[in-house]
Amino acid sequence: MKVVIINGANMNLLGKREPDVYGHENLDDLEKIILDEAKAVGIEVDFFQSNHEGEIIDAIHKAQDDSVDAIIINPGAFTHYSLAIRDAIKGTGVKTIEVHMSNVYAREEFRSKSVIAPVCIGQISGFGFNSYLAALNVLRSDKV
Repeated sequence: MKVVIINGANMNLLGKREPDVYGHENLDDLEKIILDEAKAVGIEVDFFQSNHEGEIIDAIHKAQDDSVDAIIINPGAFTHYSLAIRDAIKGTGVKTIEVHMSNVYAREEFRSKSVIAPVCIGQISGFGFNSYLAALNVLRSDKV
């Protein structure tokens, strides 16, 4: 199975941005943990991060072109308003899980609305880096 992990807006600031919410580990640390878990369960992963909506859309389209089996996406704040990312996910038909490190439902009210989740097979939030690992385990479970 081949999976692309797409991280959106401000994820490059992990370890610096709001460490009380996101922790002290950085994006490289996250990718290493995901890569180790993916190898252990036999999943091939690629990583992409951008703060630009159009580049994220291009990465979703590329996933379809590359015959990727699934996408795990943390769109960051694009979650709440990017109909373009939503349309890209829906349009490509690539199985997608939305993840968030924080519990978006326990934060500001505007964070509790995702325009992305309805076109995904599921959403996992609130478990830090483990949100990504849970998504990998869902994908390998053959239940999706």
